[in-house]
Amino acid sequence: MLRVDLRELARGPVETRCELRQDDPALEGTDVSLREPVLVSGRLQSIGAARFYWQGTATTVIQGECSRCLTPVSVPLSLQIGALFTEDAEALDDPDSYAVAPDATDIDVTLAVREELVLEAPQYVVCRADCKGLCPQCGKDLNAGPCGCAPATEARWQPLQALKDMLRSH
Repeated sequence: MLRVDLRELARGPVETRCELRQDDPALEGTDVSLREPVLVSGRLQSIGAARFYWQGTATTVIQGECSRCLTPVSVPLSLQIGALFTEDAEALDDPDSYAVAPDATDIDVTLAVREELVLEAPQYVVCRADCKGLCPQCGKDLNAGPCGCAPATEARWQPLQALKDMLRSH
């Protein structure tokens, strides 16, 4: 549960636990592709008049393609999240702060989890640090071995060399 009824906080901090599935509406519109659900846990507590602090973690596995060779890649992601929920307009200048309406009856920490997930998920992943990528000429995966194409620097000069040879022969 990532939505906490504010009346529960009268008894003390409230533990939150939730699993956001890959198709959860809270994650719609993000460019993050999940291989596994996001496991979220944390604790919401009151820290003063209309001020609440949630500290939690979120873990998941991101899926994508190696940006060099297009091989499927899975990347574990573990987040530490701290978020302030407040009515205080001045505190909202802090990017880790979220507005609470004066008449709010609950707090939903889902937005904080979503934002941190989007910010921390890598845009580009590689299958391994020494990935050689694809041949720019034939598209072969160079991690499997050489492709037989002329190196790019040689291939670039071959038409120029042919032109020079043709001019010399005339």
